[in-house]
Amino acid sequence: MLNTKRHKSQTGLLRRLCLLGALLPFFACQPTPNPRVVIETDRGAITAEIYLKEAPISAGQFLKLVDEGYYNRGNAIFYRVTRADNQPNDSVKIDVIQGGLYQAADAPAIAHETTQATGLHHLDGTLSMARAEPGTASSEFFICIGDQPELDFGGKRNPDGQGFAVFGQVTDGMSTVKAIQALPDQGQYLTEPVLIRSIRRLP
Repeated sequence: MLNTKRHKSQTGLLRRLCLLGALLPFFACQPTPNPRVVIETDRGAITAEIYLKEAPISAGQFLKLVDEGYYNRGNAIFYRVTRADNQPNDSVKIDVIQGGLYQAADAPAIAHETTQATGLHHLDGTLSMARAEPGTASSEFFICIGDQPELDFGGKRNPDGQGFAVFGQVTDGMSTVKAIQALPDQGQYLTEPVLIRSIRRLP
């Protein structure tokens, strides 16, 4: 004689397994979110998404320095700001704050990753690698205030036309970025640099 209770239990289990099997492709196709970091400064915190998938060279370098504690040693600062009023000799003006390890940098340089290659752009809140010649970026980065298309590949801010390497986007804390940009400066360099207390990944 059929054990009705056992049959119902087996049927319920089979249904649950079928449902799980149906959901597995859905979960398998969900994209892995980009890493996030928080930049703690004397003027407040800045939270950012790091575009590791879109800009693996630049974002990978930044995250490597974050994970190894480069920015947590007490010598990381925001030291340079650009505004319309402090760029008298620049025909193409930009609005950014720039920071990093400054003269204490000992990080290796990386290959230049253009916005043409990544498809990213310098928008309001964008994080991008600072550099001199292409291929010299290492630990210094800047944050855009407002859209800055002249910093993209083909832009006119840099004579070589290669632009700069976008690797992230501020998701919270633009008020801190703007407060830093408004601080007193002398020739674009802050009179009193803003200490970066730490940069760490968020869960």
